[in-house]
Amino acid sequence: MIRAFYGIEANPFLIREISLLSHQQEVFDILKVHSYQGGLCLLMGEPGTGKTIIKTAVNQQADKTTMVVNVSRTLHTYFNTVKMLCHAFKADHKGSSFSLEKRLIEQAYDLNNTGRSLVLIIDDAHLMDMHTLRKLRLLFEEFPKNHNLILVGQPPLLHNIALKVNEDIKSRVTYSVILKKLVPDDIEAFILRELDTAGLGHNIFTEDALSLIAKSSDGILRKARNLCLACMIEAVRSREKTIGIDNVNHILIQPHWRVEKDIDHII
Repeated sequence: MIRAFYGIEANPFLIREISLLSHQQEVFDILKVHSYQGGLCLLMGEPGTGKTIIKTAVNQQADKTTMVVNVSRTLHTYFNTVKMLCHAFKADHKGSSFSLEKRLIEQAYDLNNTGRSLVLIIDDAHLMDMHTLRKLRLLFEEFPKNHNLILVGQPPLLHNIALKVNEDIKSRVTYSVILKKLVPDDIEAFILRELDTAGLGHNIFTEDALSLIAKSSDGILRKARNLCLACMIEAVRSREKTIGIDNVNHILIQPHWRVEKDIDHII
């Protein structure tokens, strides 16, 4: 619908098409170095601050010398997590935990013998039981030393790892970063860059509309993306190709955009 209305070939604000902002590129470059040297990295931030974008870049930009394995269902038990890892390695995932671990270690060394490094990404790691994470850490200790384990999660992950009982995990962390909320100027730069990627002119949003979107996004990239897309859908509905401040305000009156005190007042 948006593509047809604006005469473009691809949907705007697609994650697979998003370019890294400067601070995201810096994090990506550091993670890449640790992927060659070996490490345990923590990539943290509130929902919507750009963790998924960086994770996607790690997957997309991996060259032939690097294998990236992703685990996202982090509420599973250790046994089921190991089975998912075997599946990701395209190894037989039947048998006991010991046999599965043995296959994973063999697969890791096979990769190492061919000159390839390994990047393991565990998403939503703040939800993972620390006992499961500890057992995974012990398993990865048996891997060749050029692998990199990246734990992606919200800031409580750091609190959990900082507990004295988890010192064995914390002491092995080689890099950690918490992605911060962006200032309005950076949000505007993000929106304009995405318009360029989609082949849309910057004048699709008026200056006032762009400023209001940046302010209402609260420094969260996901909110900026969703608000822009909602405004574009509203523009299609109203048959107006230029999105003004009235269009943005029409979206912002929806309950999920209202601040908590306004919702309490309505109730």
